[in-house]
Amino acid sequence: MLVVDKPAGLPVHRGPQARGRVIPVLTDHLDTLRFGLPRRPEAAHRLDKDTSGCLVLGRHPRAMAELNQLFRDGKIGKSYWAIVEGGPSDDEGLIDLPLGKRSPERGWWMKVDPAGLPSKTRYRVCGRDAGLSWLELEPLTGRTHQLRVHCAASGWPMLGDEIYGTTPRDGGPGLQLHARAVTVPLYRKREPVHVEAPPPPHMHQALRSCGWAHSFQNPNGEP
Repeated sequence: MLVVDKPAGLPVHRGPQARGRVIPVLTDHLDTLRFGLPRRPEAAHRLDKDTSGCLVLGRHPRAMAELNQLFRDGKIGKSYWAIVEGGPSDDEGLIDLPLGKRSPERGWWMKVDPAGLPSKTRYRVCGRDAGLSWLELEPLTGRTHQLRVHCAASGWPMLGDEIYGTTPRDGGPGLQLHARAVTVPLYRKREPVHVEAPPPPHMHQALRSCGWAHSFQNPNGEP
């Protein structure tokens, strides 16, 4: 497998919204990741266009089959970082709200629905600032837009969420959701493979205000 750090704003596939328009998608670049194999790798799961971070690719059909089964069985650990408006009163907990489609014409548009599919998300507060919270989110199920809908329905929508939050369609800070880490039990007799992706620049300011400590240098050697 390969794990890539997908940039925010880059769709994984050329979906309905991308058809008829010339916009870049991740699949345009997968041929460059063959590294000697006859076929290009393929994405083993989904990330929203505006979500950055760890995306797992299978390098050949057998690998894809094994990875798909691991995802279906819930054996691959996924951890996300999010900045939300407001925040939970408890420092950790479980969101257990079933989700269903809001519109049959737009299958990606989700809502809390008692008749929908079971959906569970664990959360932990990593830091707080005036009006914002930095959360670590662990999806225990894999529904479309699960983390975004769960946070919004709990009363603390994600910063920069133009669909389920309060951010305007234009001029927002960008969705503050990042696939921070994946843990994949790739080999039966070895420790799981753990991969982390650094948060994207558009999340740095809010993360720092909530207590994230990160030092780096630019190419000129200045902090």
